[in-house]
Amino acid sequence: MKQNLFGLTPNQLKTVAVTLGLPSFTGTQLAEWLYKKRVVSFADMTNLSKQAREKLENEYCVDLTPFSKVQTSKDGTKKYLYPTQTAKFIEAAYIPDADRATLCVSTQIGCKMGCLFCMTGKQGFQGNLSAGEIINQIQSLPEFEQLTNIVYMGMGEPMDNVEAVLDSIEIMTSDKGYGWSPKRITVSTIGIIPAMMHFLDKCQAHLAVSLHSPFDLERQEIMPIQSVYPITEVIHEIKRWELGRQRRISFEYIMFKGVNDTPRHANELVRLLNGIKCRINLIRFHPIPDTPLEGTSNEGIVEFQNRLKAKGLTVTIRASRGEDIFAACGLLSTKELMRKQQETDF
Repeated sequence: MKQNLFGLTPNQLKTVAVTLGLPSFTGTQLAEWLYKKRVVSFADMTNLSKQAREKLENEYCVDLTPFSKVQTSKDGTKKYLYPTQTAKFIEAAYIPDADRATLCVSTQIGCKMGCLFCMTGKQGFQGNLSAGEIINQIQSLPEFEQLTNIVYMGMGEPMDNVEAVLDSIEIMTSDKGYGWSPKRITVSTIGIIPAMMHFLDKCQAHLAVSLHSPFDLERQEIMPIQSVYPITEVIHEIKRWELGRQRRISFEYIMFKGVNDTPRHANELVRLLNGIKCRINLIRFHPIPDTPLEGTSNEGIVEFQNRLKAKGLTVTIRASRGEDIFAACGLLSTKELMRKQQETDF
């Protein structure tokens, strides 16, 4: 099988060129064709020599995977389903909002972290996505030209696939790639400390930490990773890091009724995050099957926000989007996997 060039970074494309006996600048030309001009046919790469195009055609290909299904919400949110090379499925969510258009991309097929509130975790871990499979969700999107922001908050834990994530961000931000500012990109993590610190060292994209409880023991009940990387240690490492003026850190906090929404939790959040210039995003819980968790009421979320703001923290309540189209990560792909399994059984 021919190797797919789509998803290789500009430097990796230079290596391909040199390996084929071509000038290294051919790799730069390839990057510009693939990502700036979004051309997928070697024959159309007209500034490459005929010899270069023939060599590339003989050994390589440029393959993008179109989405197989799309669901559109009444609020304009779109959920795209993509098949993977391993006959599984991943999701990407397009979220338009006034002057912004955000795409939420996946980094893994399923997830091994087992968070109690996450449908993707219920699938189990089925594989990492390559940088090309991550970027494919972006370039193959019909609304590509409207995109203003990318968030790595879809299926999977980005820091559990950190090298592919970093390669995809390099493609996004390189002047030979899409040329985006890293300020338009946010990567989420539940707090895998070594990979998180590697990420902070290697790129300038924003970081979002899934916090969900400020108490170690309570967090462990809903997030098993807590037993390996306690949130207190995650926060300690972040406080040691110099984020700089251009970089933003945020903390994601899904609100669960009677679990993490009390005044006691608000006070501990204030203490835990003291000294970090950050934003806290309060998130309504999108119900998923077979979980004992319930979402905090809208009134309860506002009350929690007011408690934090009164202590000087910057707090926003994230608007719920796409609840009518299986908005929570993993619901659509799980449904498709079950449908496929039923067809196989019969």
